[in-house]
Amino acid sequence: MKTLNDYIEKLNKLNFKEMYNNDFLLTWEKSDDELEAVFTIADALRFMRENNISTKVFESGLGVSLFRDNSTRTRFSFTSACNLLGLEVQDLDEGKSQIAHGETVRETANMISFMADIIGIRDDMYIGKGNAYMREVSEAVQQGNKDGILEQRPTLVNLQCDIDHPTQAMADMLHIIHEFGGIENLKGKKIAMSWAYSPSYGKPLSVPQGIVGLMTRMGMDVVLAHPEGYEIMSDVEEVAKANAAKSGGSFTKTNSMEEAFRDADIVYPKSWAPFVAMEKRTELYGNGDSDGIKALEKELLAQNAEHKDWACTEEMMKLTKAGKATYMHCLPADITGVSCEEGEVDGSVFDRYRIPLYKEASYKPYVIAAMIFLSKFENPQATLSTLEKAAKQRKFD
Repeated sequence: MKTLNDYIEKLNKLNFKEMYNNDFLLTWEKSDDELEAVFTIADALRFMRENNISTKVFESGLGVSLFRDNSTRTRFSFTSACNLLGLEVQDLDEGKSQIAHGETVRETANMISFMADIIGIRDDMYIGKGNAYMREVSEAVQQGNKDGILEQRPTLVNLQCDIDHPTQAMADMLHIIHEFGGIENLKGKKIAMSWAYSPSYGKPLSVPQGIVGLMTRMGMDVVLAHPEGYEIMSDVEEVAKANAAKSGGSFTKTNSMEEAFRDADIVYPKSWAPFVAMEKRTELYGNGDSDGIKALEKELLAQNAEHKDWACTEEMMKLTKAGKATYMHCLPADITGVSCEEGEVDGSVFDRYRIPLYKEASYKPYVIAAMIFLSKFENPQATLSTLEKAAKQRKFD
């Protein structure tokens, strides 16, 4: 049976000092030790909550959230993570702020950060924009702290951008780690990151990119499957290739969903928009071309409809290892016969994996909390030990 000291001892063997007072923007910018530190802190925080030990390490402070796209799981996960550590959360509504009147990024970043410890941003809609915006905000608050405007340097967590969805990918990985009994058991496991049909258009690329960019770190055999024309960013593919070469795993691509699913240990069927189409959409929005956007949407929906056979059906699942591969999804899934007539996954497949899927999602608040924890405490082992010794109950018995 685990104790909190087990997690502390594990942290003592890892080098993650560069995470202190630093952002979390892309998983491939972090070392293997730093990623493992996030998983370890996440598990430690969950252990403490399950054992009624308070994890409030802030007596006051603010977590600022900015969502430029709709969100349920990530929005509530960020709020839950901040609350778990003792931070209040304030959502920045750009439509009700001075941003609508032309306030600069630098000014906004400083004005919202006087008592902020963490800023979480979701900006995944436009290619070449989201991650760049996050870095601009980060530079602004760093300068604000250096100039003495901000008493502390708020650190930034990427809650999804145009390139990566690190909190999702890390939560997915932590789920896999627990499903397979440890990181050491992932080497050689086959995961199929596959495109799947959706009756909607414009789903972000950051989930499949985040998955191939992270899972290749663990020595896994990662297969990216999609119909011709649904390519992801080539830069991310290069990251995946380099990761696989270093970890002893592999990264391959195929235009066959059947090939990807065959003997797979894990399958992740998820729709996304073609990279070239997302580039075009970004340009159209930049030009204010509403007619062009409508035409593109119509074109992409028609293109999707040509590939309705790309679905996670019962027959497709039979191709996986022993017919019992771990099915994953970031949710919400397009469920055939439930949320749509035809979609990414059969209703019977989804129902069979419903509980594991919900468990997969449950790791995200802890992953985000761990990212915050590692960025705000130089010696998190000592902080965890102090919390344990204080033995303050999270809720009264």
